Amino acid sequence: MSRSQPDWRPERIAVGRVGRPHGLDGSVLLTGHGGAVALDAGTEVSVGGRPAVVVGRKGTAERPILRFDLAVTREAAEELRGLEVTVAAGELPATDEDEFFHVDLIGCAVRAGDRELGVVRDVHAYPANDALELDSGLLIPFVEDVVVAVDPPGRRIEVRGDFL
Repeated sequence: MSRSQPDWRPERIAVGRVGRPHGLDGSVLLTGHGGAVALDAGTEVSVGGRPAVVVGRKGTAERPILRFDLAVTREAAEELRGLEVTVAAGELPATDEDEFFHVDLIGCAVRAGDRELGVVRDVHAYPANDALELDSGLLIPFVEDVVVAVDPPGRRIEVRGDFL
């Protein structure tokens, strides 16, 4: 089901990369999949920029094994290895008020009071908590004790001034 997307999101969202082939029918392991978008049979995706459709799914939520209409043999699946798999941004589910997708945080300016700290370049998922990587080289833990406010539409994140 496609939803309208906020204007700060890119049109397509990466949901993983094609991993090693699995079996002989063209199935592949999807690496880096966070599970936000269900990639069931019939889901329209892009594999390395080429339109594709998921025609089969096995595996677990954490380690999905997918078969795309682009590959029906192990050899064809091997040719897809390493390619990025994306979906339309409208496929992302709605979030609660205090939940954010990493893609919504990337590009936000981070401030501590009047001090500009940088712009979010990436978000790293670590075991204890996520961390914002800023273009200034800073890593900011994305936790309530540090982050005061998050405003994706305004492209701003405010952190405690005494944190640094």
